[in-house]
Amino acid sequence: MRPPSLKAADFQRALGSRPVSRTTHFVLHALPLVRAADAASAGSEPDALACPAPLSTDEGLQAPLCVDECALTLPSSGPAGWRLGLVLPKKQARRSVTRSLIRHQVREALRRHAPDIWAAGRHGDEVDGWVVRLKAPFDRQLFPSAASPALNVAVRDELDELWSRLARSTA
Repeated sequence: MRPPSLKAADFQRALGSRPVSRTTHFVLHALPLVRAADAASAGSEPDALACPAPLSTDEGLQAPLCVDECALTLPSSGPAGWRLGLVLPKKQARRSVTRSLIRHQVREALRRHAPDIWAAGRHGDEVDGWVVRLKAPFDRQLFPSAASPALNVAVRDELDELWSRLARSTA
């Protein structure tokens, strides 16, 4: 089964932390895993974190937690359980074809590099997922086509460098 997608609160937690790797165009943030014990020490009840309770829209029920702040306790399934979030602003990649190309390349780069990052040992059970942010646009003079093979290669190479830096820094 596919892990649940990242929510707004997850993006805030990840982007509020220090980046774990960066390149010219991309920044990588780790999303720390929220365990039930950590949430309980913060004042929440562990049973309330499971979230299969009745909906807050039912009459007479008050939701104990905001849906975005509801932490799921995921089994430590390694890289297969990591979630991926992308921040691809239109200011940095105006054309949807370019954003789509970057999205596909980021997912594929994580699939290629996840075993190396897991094997390095530093980012293991405590990481719930990753957020990749596009911080600078690709030069339109160098890549006039929105999804040119040259842009595809440039994005792939830079993402490989981003994930490789993370694997090397952990070793």
